[in-house]
Amino acid sequence: MRAPSPFRVTPSMACLAATFLASSFMPALTSGSGLGAQIVLVDRGTFSVSVGGEVIGSEEFTIRRAGSRRSATFMANGVVTLTRGGESQELRPILSAQGADGTAGGYELKVVGQDASEIAIRVVDSRFVSNFRSAAGLEEREFRVSTDTRIVEQFVAHHYYFLRNLREGETARVIEPRSRTEMDVVAGPSTDEQLRLGGTLVDSRRVAFRSGEHERIVWFGSQGQVLRVEVPPLGYVAERQDLVG
Repeated sequence: MRAPSPFRVTPSMACLAATFLASSFMPALTSGSGLGAQIVLVDRGTFSVSVGGEVIGSEEFTIRRAGSRRSATFMANGVVTLTRGGESQELRPILSAQGADGTAGGYELKVVGQDASEIAIRVVDSRFVSNFRSAAGLEEREFRVSTDTRIVEQFVAHHYYFLRNLREGETARVIEPRSRTEMDVVAGPSTDEQLRLGGTLVDSRRVAFRSGEHERIVWFGSQGQVLRVEVPPLGYVAERQDLVG
C-alpha cells in the first residue's frame, strides 16, 4: 500500500460538496420537473465494505428524486470510509442523474486522506469533461455522451441503483471516474433469490453485469434498492446493514 501523497486541502476544496449541492443539484431538483415538484426519498442506508473477506469500512448514502418518469431528476450522495494497511480514506461522491433510468447528468467526488483528490464531471458541448485534481496537478479527460451513460464509481455501492432497469442483453455505457475508465456493461439474466442479510432473509433479484471478462454482481430489492454488490476481480463486497434484523 502506497503512503499518502502530500496534499493541501484548501478552504475552497473543504466546502466543495456543500457548494455543489447548493449550486448544481438543488436547482435541478426543483426545476425541470415542474415548479415545486415534490422531492422524494428513494433510498437511504448503510453498507459494510469488505475486500478479500476482511471488513475495511462502511458506506452511508441517500438517493432523492424530484419528478417522475422521463422528467425525473435524481441526486445521490454518500460517504464511504475505508481503512487499509493502516491508512484511512474517505470518499464523498455526489451524483446527478436524469430520467427514469437515471442516466448521468453530473458528478463530483472529494477524496480525503490517502490519495486525496477531487473530481468534477460536467457536460460540455455534448461531451463529458472530467477534471481530476490531485497532488500531481490537474488532469482533464473527455468521455463521449450517450443516452445510456451511467456513472458508477469504484467502491461506491449505491451507484449501482442506476443500473437496476437494465434487462437481460441490454447494454449501458459506464464511466468509472477515479480509474478514468469507460466501458460497455451488459446485463445478464435476472434470478430471484432470498438473500440473507445478517439474520434476515430478503427477497431479491440477482443480476450479473459483464464488461469483457469481468463481472459485477448486484442484488436488488423489490423497489430497485441495492442490497449487495460483489466485484470479484477486486475481492470487493458491499452488503446492506440497515436491513439486518
